[in-house]
Amino acid sequence: MSFKQELFINGEYVSSSSNETLTIHNPNDDSLVSDKVQAASEADVDKAVAAAKAALPSWKATAGAKRGAIMLKFADLLEANAERIAKLESMCMGQPVSLAKKMILGPVALWRYYAGYAGKVAGESYPPDGEDGTYKIVQYEPLGVCSGICAWNGSHVLAAWKLAPAMAAGNTFVLKSSEKSPIALAQYGELLNEAGFPKGVINILTGDGKVGALLASHMDIAKIAFTGSAAAGRQVQIAAAKSNLKRVTLELGGKSPAMIFDDADIDNAVLHSSDSFLRNSGQICFAASRVLVQESIAPDFIKAVKVAFENAAKKMGDPSLPDTAFGPLADKKQFDRVMEFLKDGKAEGIEVLTGGDRKGEKGTFVQPTVLLNPSLDSKVYTDEIFGPVISVRTFKTEEEAIKLANNTQYGLGSTVYTADIGRALRIASQIEAGTVGINSAFNTSPQTPFGGFKQSGYGRESGIEGIKNYLQPKTIHVNMNLPAKAKK
Repeated sequence: MSFKQELFINGEYVSSSSNETLTIHNPNDDSLVSDKVQAASEADVDKAVAAAKAALPSWKATAGAKRGAIMLKFADLLEANAERIAKLESMCMGQPVSLAKKMILGPVALWRYYAGYAGKVAGESYPPDGEDGTYKIVQYEPLGVCSGICAWNGSHVLAAWKLAPAMAAGNTFVLKSSEKSPIALAQYGELLNEAGFPKGVINILTGDGKVGALLASHMDIAKIAFTGSAAAGRQVQIAAAKSNLKRVTLELGGKSPAMIFDDADIDNAVLHSSDSFLRNSGQICFAASRVLVQESIAPDFIKAVKVAFENAAKKMGDPSLPDTAFGPLADKKQFDRVMEFLKDGKAEGIEVLTGGDRKGEKGTFVQPTVLLNPSLDSKVYTDEIFGPVISVRTFKTEEEAIKLANNTQYGLGSTVYTADIGRALRIASQIEAGTVGINSAFNTSPQTPFGGFKQSGYGRESGIEGIKNYLQPKTIHVNMNLPAKAKK
């Protein structure tokens, strides 16, 4: 399969000015996907930002209806090419092609959602109040040149969260894909041109953390949205503050809890704690990896979830096959990270209910793993593993469950399983997390904001909050007390 692997700058595919390239291996069998993926240099970053800056006045002035029409055309093209792009995503980071296609069609809906906002960003007005004599206007304007850095586990969703609202608001953009999964996003350039985006409005770069650091510190970028690890997010924030105080949105890690009460539908709770959790091989930032189960139902739940994880292992395999449910981890580095967590857990004496080892002789497959009763300070319980591993602990009361759930530095996701909707909503209001799923693993939606509390970051993507992050208010006061001029 042929594919684009160059940088997309000012409406054209170009090679890196430094001739630096990235090598991508298929995590299913370690076969070479490409060793010619172009990696951006500092000069390339400057060129992309300059192109976005030059395109800004015209794009900002483009009628909202026209911007929306271009966005809708891009959504149509993305949908039409979903099969091909999904195969490229699967080749690079091991995502089953069936899931990869769904994670492209979701962004199609996001593009269409935000296209509806183009030209519909309303302002506010306030008449004179008492004797102040001032008519007040608030209008919302685009920020300017914006930038986004995507993580590798959901490239297209993350790209849409960043690009689509920025486009609807009239900004221009420089997007950086992850060095682990750059090829699928690189195909966007052809679609952007066909959709009618003017040159320079969207630019797509590939590279490692050095490219991200250049974007975070660039003096001509007004806002940066980052998705990735907490450590890298801190560096983005520091670079933004040290440069031009650009605005920052951070969506970082998670160690999300699932609370399963004794009145819950156990089969449903098991399903979402196994198959739903294991989608993308557990490489989802808001996946509920800390499973808290009320004592009275713990034996039944543990027995059932063990079977579910063992069955999931049988559905793990070649991600290019349409019936594969679970694939390998993204690359050797991620595989080694997860295996190190499991090694440490075993050394601590934590009981491994099932899994706990690699699967197969090649590729980066890890057996779906259930750990029982790790200590509260164990790394497998406190740190984000980002793999197919859950920890199960028990609780006695609702108060204890909430305390355990909130006992984390993160606050991205959470889930509550109970037949009592009053209890579910009561708990949801007390959980320190940006998202709560009730009787289901949390799923994102174009209509609702996504983001975290505490060290899971700040700012929101998706929903109306998503477009607010790409707008800035301007206040205009009109003095209404000038005396009328005498007629001549």
